[in-house]
Amino acid sequence: MGDQIAWIGLGNMGRGMVRNLVSKYPLTNPLIIHNRTLARATTFAFTLPPPVTIATTITEAVKRANLIFICLGDDPAVSQTLTTAIETCNIAGKLFVDCSTVHPDSTRREAKLIESHGGLFVACPVFGAPAMADAGQLICVLAGKKELIERVKPFCAGVMGRANLDMSVLPTSMMTGGGDGSQEVAIEDPGRATMLKVLGNSLVLHMVEAIAEAMTVAEKSGLGVDPLHDLLELLFPGPYVGYSNRMRSGDYHKREEPLFAVDLARKDARHAMDMASAVGVRMKGVEVGDEYLQAVKRHQGEKGDIAAVYGAVREEAGLKFEN
Repeated sequence: MGDQIAWIGLGNMGRGMVRNLVSKYPLTNPLIIHNRTLARATTFAFTLPPPVTIATTITEAVKRANLIFICLGDDPAVSQTLTTAIETCNIAGKLFVDCSTVHPDSTRREAKLIESHGGLFVACPVFGAPAMADAGQLICVLAGKKELIERVKPFCAGVMGRANLDMSVLPTSMMTGGGDGSQEVAIEDPGRATMLKVLGNSLVLHMVEAIAEAMTVAEKSGLGVDPLHDLLELLFPGPYVGYSNRMRSGDYHKREEPLFAVDLARKDARHAMDMASAVGVRMKGVEVGDEYLQAVKRHQGEKGDIAAVYGAVREEAGLKFEN
């Protein structure tokens, strides 16, 4: 019969992932989708090919499924969803796959909570912008028990993503006491996936901040932003060029719905700084990036996007926020 799959959370990333799941994976049962805002789920369902069905509550989604994907905005949303599932359903034997970006400690608490009620858990945060989610080009980071990760991989590379990073194994050369690296040791800590995800997002913030500062200097010095953009195309193709385009085109302040919302970017920055503090490291670049994000929030509110760090840098330099 195959798995009965439910998907909870239809934000920018979740919608793209669901589109690819429905169109590329050979589903044997209708995909169950649920979103806190029912109207969004209903509208989205009309854009999908069958088989898809809508669950009006978390309880309904979890009861009807044995494999449940979760893709939500922050730690409290994930915690509330899992608490509801546990309090209203028998989750024994059900596999929960969390694609959300949360603190590694939150991931570990999720796993313990689910397992204490007989459920199963895999962490699977993803790297990539919403456009990459739509194109099925995400990088899926998986951590947890190896046999459960193998159950999840068929939904990742080739369906929702282009590559998998399996964090459930570690070369022996990286273990205390050495080893030649020719063998691997199983690591069942699901928090390893969100550790990598949070650190990866801190690099995104560094990148956005660096582009924003360089473009502001280029404009004020008379060099111009176009030559700088041309250099980025030659030297750093990919995300650098994407963010440069969003900045110089004004997309960063014109959007009705952010691609990477300022509140989520600040949440990731706080997680990164907390992770660093726990091991005696200070991430000064992230601290500066977070200050710019606070300025974005003051100027644009919840509509603010991480790319609007450009506006904050411009404003600090005596230019208008909007280019």
